[in-house]
Amino acid sequence: DDKILNLLKIKKHILPEVKDCADDYGSTHSSITGKSISISGVVGDQQSATIGQCCFEPGSLKSTYGTGAFVLLNTGNKIIYSKNRLLTTIAYRIKGKTTYAMEGSIFIAGAGVQWLRDRMKFFKKAPETEKIIKSLKNNSDVYLVPAFTGLGAPYWDSNSRGVLSGLTRDTGPKEIIRATVESVAYQTHDLFEAMKHDGLRPRLVKVDGGMVMNNWFSQFLSDVVNVGVLRPKVQETTALGAAFMAGLQIGVYKSLSDISKNWALDKKFSPKMKNNNRAKLLKGWSKAIRR
Repeated sequence: DDKILNLLKIKKHILPEVKDCADDYGSTHSSITGKSISISGVVGDQQSATIGQCCFEPGSLKSTYGTGAFVLLNTGNKIIYSKNRLLTTIAYRIKGKTTYAMEGSIFIAGAGVQWLRDRMKFFKKAPETEKIIKSLKNNSDVYLVPAFTGLGAPYWDSNSRGVLSGLTRDTGPKEIIRATVESVAYQTHDLFEAMKHDGLRPRLVKVDGGMVMNNWFSQFLSDVVNVGVLRPKVQETTALGAAFMAGLQIGVYKSLSDISKNWALDKKFSPKMKNNNRAKLLKGWSKAIRR
């Protein structure tokens, strides 16, 4: 009726037009920088990191370790609805063609290290954690579940709260630091397991974010998920992804394969942990999660 038609007309004027990630979005006002600059690339945060990591092939995956952690796996033109509590999202749209992805979210990653530094006062600077962790032979069966704001995928439990388990009289700041950093790798493993049950098996993981500059963490991550981990030379992949889209729109790049030529490896980490050791660690993590 007339009321519905009027509402649709209002909606058309209020909501923005859906455009490609590489498209003409107008220009900045000259008063900002002294020159009007075209806006040619617009893309969401984690989607942009996926583009910055050049994850353009179905099955390619990136994992960003900032305050939280976010895993996106390219599923190509297939919309896959997870049966294991992961999210279906759009990775990007170019020339009207949509590429989809499967996403998993970890609420606390680098934020756990910030908590150790700012609230617990265990160290002054985050890079110190690598040396501290290396001074320990193992994790002494100490586990920290950093559910400070609940648990993200694949649990989605907003009522969960943090658990520190396996404490003895020998437990000190070093063990708690290690347990906090380890927890990020275990949570990533949980996401990978959910993807595996959805029929998706990553062959390699491209990582970025502040945490992956810790070589010990990057190696431990590779050991726990039992997959090769690639760290790129350019860490600011979110900004890079938006820049790639703008470059594609204005002709700096001719195609996605042309963009991929700009990705460069800083360091590769390959699994070295024995299967029985991995299984033991993950059994301890599973026990801590149940608590």
